[in-house]
Amino acid sequence: MSDHHHSHSHDGELEDHDRGLAFDLQNTRHRRAFLGMVGAGAATVGGAVLLGTTAGSAAAAAVAEIPTETAGPYPGDGSNGPNALAESGIVRRDIRRSFGSSTTKAPGQPFELKLRLVDTEDLSPLVGYAVYAWHCNRDGAYSMYGAGITGENYLRGVQVSNGRGVVRFKSIYPACYSGRWPHIHFEVYANVSEATGGGIPLVTSQLALPRTTSMKVYNRVAGYEQSVTNLNRVSISSDMVFGDDGGVRELARIKGNLKKGYRAKLVVPVDV
Repeated sequence: MSDHHHSHSHDGELEDHDRGLAFDLQNTRHRRAFLGMVGAGAATVGGAVLLGTTAGSAAAAAVAEIPTETAGPYPGDGSNGPNALAESGIVRRDIRRSFGSSTTKAPGQPFELKLRLVDTEDLSPLVGYAVYAWHCNRDGAYSMYGAGITGENYLRGVQVSNGRGVVRFKSIYPACYSGRWPHIHFEVYANVSEATGGGIPLVTSQLALPRTTSMKVYNRVAGYEQSVTNLNRVSISSDMVFGDDGGVRELARIKGNLKKGYRAKLVVPVDV
């Protein structure tokens, strides 16, 4: 492999160690090492690890659900104080602005999030399900809770999965605040009326952002300076949420660059 694949100077390049589990499993050397850990006879589909199957039957095999994680102290889903899900306007793709009484736009590096929901049984797309996603702003604070932004509800939104099980959000790159790895929270609901009508999420989890891309944003984009310090003090293995398994199934794959923006992707298996 030529050196440019590992260069930090090519914003458009995706560094191998940032490509996530799916890439590792397609890469023969990484795949062999990983399958050696989980045991012979494992196969993969779309980056999901299928245990005790052969490649031929992989498409019909079950996978484990995305790990359940804490919604944290700032969910804005009614479980801890304010409830953005009950507000008209929460169903939207672009979550950069507040909606309702305020239209403040959260500043920061352009960023898009793509989650693909699949059934744990057969990896078929979950169509018509709803995802509520939320994350901190450039300063590491959460709307509806943070000092001076309790009247804001930006960086929160609900989307319904399409025919391929995909939801997309247009946002800004989250900061890294003290003690936590850069992340995005999300809840998956059976449908939009469950999400916005006080229903119980099928699963609550978090997406981890890769270190190299995060550091590139934090070092080069104004307003993220404190995130450099914070990210240098934490590792994904020491993180309170991702540390139990190094975030191996929650680490997003990232493409893009500073100029055009970054796009994060994650496959989310849900046990329905």
